[in-house]
Amino acid sequence: MRAAIYARYSSDLQSDASIEDQVRVCQGFIKGRGWSSATIYADRARSGSNRFRPAYQDMLTDARAGKFDVLVAEALDRLSRDQKDIAALFKALRFAGAGFHTLAEGEISELHVGLKGTMNALFLKDLAAKTHRGLRGRIEQKRSAGGRCFGYRIRRELQTNGELLRGGRDIDEKEAPVVMRIFDEFAKGASPNAIAKRLNAEQIPGPNGNPWQDTTIRGHAARGTGILRNELYIGRLVWNRQRFIRNPQTGKRVARMNPPEEWVTEEVPELRIIDESFWRSAQTRLAEMAASPVAVALRESGFWTKRRAQHILTGLVECGSCGHQMAAVGKDHLRCARAHRNGLCTSKASIRRGVLEEIVIKALQHNLMAPELVKEFVSAANHELNKHRANESAERDHHGAKLTKVERQLDQLINAIADGLRSPSLQGKLDALEIERADLKAQLSAPPPSPVRLHPNLADAYRDKVVALRDALYQEDTRAEAFEILRGLIEKVIIHDRPGRSHAARTAVYRDVSPFWRFAFYMFVFQAA
Repeated sequence: MRAAIYARYSSDLQSDASIEDQVRVCQGFIKGRGWSSATIYADRARSGSNRFRPAYQDMLTDARAGKFDVLVAEALDRLSRDQKDIAALFKALRFAGAGFHTLAEGEISELHVGLKGTMNALFLKDLAAKTHRGLRGRIEQKRSAGGRCFGYRIRRELQTNGELLRGGRDIDEKEAPVVMRIFDEFAKGASPNAIAKRLNAEQIPGPNGNPWQDTTIRGHAARGTGILRNELYIGRLVWNRQRFIRNPQTGKRVARMNPPEEWVTEEVPELRIIDESFWRSAQTRLAEMAASPVAVALRESGFWTKRRAQHILTGLVECGSCGHQMAAVGKDHLRCARAHRNGLCTSKASIRRGVLEEIVIKALQHNLMAPELVKEFVSAANHELNKHRANESAERDHHGAKLTKVERQLDQLINAIADGLRSPSLQGKLDALEIERADLKAQLSAPPPSPVRLHPNLADAYRDKVVALRDALYQEDTRAEAFEILRGLIEKVIIHDRPGRSHAARTAVYRDVSPFWRFAFYMFVFQAA
């Protein structure tokens, strides 16, 4: 029997050597049972509360494919600490015909899934509560409970027992002037976008060495994020603004705001970087920006709940200078996202979306009329036509054979009645066969399929549909199919910044007409013809 091993360790509780330890004891268990070892699935530094782990998902896929006969792990909590996920795993393995054993619990049954799953769920809840209490205690000691924020460096301290004392922070002499500069420029009227562009132009690294974004500076008002909203810069440590809940569908954590009365605030004047006057000036301007008619209208529109409509070229247009994607600017223009948002690209090229779509569609129309493509379309369409005719001929032959059988059964019944065999059931069967014979004769009375195997006007039909390619996007019955087919025919569109030239000269189209999309396009044309 082929046995697979699953091993996992959590970064906050175990070390990387734990994987080797788990594999070793599982291999001993497998050898003692006389099984053969199959694949080893190992997730390193992955939480047991989230099933979206690479090796775990690979294991599930292989189980469904029948690549092993039994799954072995050190304990049930190595697979998951979520009761629902354990139950789903148990059902998946049982459906695949695979056994399930752990060294701690033995052969896993429904009883283990229920009791152990509940215990693991309670463990996670208790662990979260203990972690929260520990972080609260760290805040009350005026230490950070989170990661390093820009402007500070981590202080390395050891306790008397030799363990690392966490949460210590010191002002970073290199980053603190950048923080002061941001507040100063913002107070003088510069926008977060303009500040980000200047910092990037001077090659000043942002948080974690990443480029500066306007959102990095502006942040989120309710969550208190961003350089301009971080109260630590005025010596005030605020904790527990938000909590995180894991989305069961995606496995990702989603932030939820806590009520203000649950926030914890501690004064840490030794970490002050910004004067109170700078801070008040920045908060006043942020409030004015939030109260502007444009900002109010945006909030009232609930734009974050609306998904931007996808266009033919969404995600396919690239900047010719830096290779980054072009983004929507305003209502219907496209421009390099890096140039527009943070000044990391010098390209000034922008183009109206409708103009670009027309250019691309005309290029496609021209390329699709290549003789070899027309020839391939005619060949593919004739193949489909012949296949359809062959099916019609086969169906007609089937009806003919069935009619012969029905007439033979009718003759037998009529002979039986003539010999004196009469009953209601016999008469009913006779009536049913006569109805079936009439139906078969009606179907066979239609003209047989034409023996002609070539369509005389396929090339013309193809040419007409290529010309009407743009119109297909505005017809209710063809819009969805034409949209997907057109996107599949386009690999990417590159916009080059050449001042003084027309949009057409600044646009290069690259196409990759794969066999699948080529065939899909042919069938679209043929069916619409």
